[in-house]
Amino acid sequence: MDPELEAFVPLFPPANLNDPAVDRKNFAELAASVPEPDTSGMTVEDHVVPGEPEVPVRVYRPHEAQGAVVWLHGGGWVMGTLDTEHPWAARLAEAAGTMVVSVGYRLAPENPFPAAFDDSYAALAWTVEHAAEFGIDPERVAVGGHSAGGGLAAGVALRARDEQGPPIRFQLLNQPGLDDRQGSWSAQAFTDTPWVNREKVGAMWGHYLGGREATPYAAPARATDLSGLPPAYIASAEFCPNRDENIEYAVRLLRAGVSVELHQWAGTFHGSQAIITADVSQRQIAELGGALRRALAP
Repeated sequence: MDPELEAFVPLFPPANLNDPAVDRKNFAELAASVPEPDTSGMTVEDHVVPGEPEVPVRVYRPHEAQGAVVWLHGGGWVMGTLDTEHPWAARLAEAAGTMVVSVGYRLAPENPFPAAFDDSYAALAWTVEHAAEFGIDPERVAVGGHSAGGGLAAGVALRARDEQGPPIRFQLLNQPGLDDRQGSWSAQAFTDTPWVNREKVGAMWGHYLGGREATPYAAPARATDLSGLPPAYIASAEFCPNRDENIEYAVRLLRAGVSVELHQWAGTFHGSQAIITADVSQRQIAELGGALRRALAP
């Protein structure tokens, strides 16, 4: 493991999701420990996407922004808010020079699938519909997310393809949760990795699915046809249960004729980019921004 990251491992809370209320509190405390981002070069506004129920979003718009990304936070579908995602959404907007629409989707277990998925898709449709009002080309809208949010983004891309829905220019998938079956080597072997391990991944999926059978929109790795999807950037962490399913999804996209950039970050663990002082974390954040900037450039 990267030594800069390893020094912080003892400071992380237990890797489980046994008590959502406690887990959300721990998650919020972790997010609050991240240094505040610089938002002086952008406007930050809260909006509401109409619906039943309404979906809160926070829009980060850099001056002269090129395109937009509908950004879906991590947290195992159980944790995370617009506030906990603020440090990352703002940094992504700055690094990419792109408008970021951060989505406050409903959380499990109170709201199992398809609640978060439907909220995410509604946010995409709203972003495309209102893009011109923000000075954004509606043909230059991406979807993206971290961890559970990456899985949501991949599912949204599948649905948009299947329903000829809002056009998606690009997928930005950072350590996405894609497969509830946990059949890969990394999913089975990583039982004691920091922050996320096999047991925690199983709990995430249990809360999210709520006893339902997974569909490809919930678990995109189950999709049998990946053709016709938007180009993708996929990042995986070496010591992460999701690692192998991330790499396999990238390979399957390539075989289906989809352009993919894949980066396997050596020495990292799931969510370790939260340790923002580490050199590897800074490179991860910069590369996410660079990939998005290139994909949405005129």
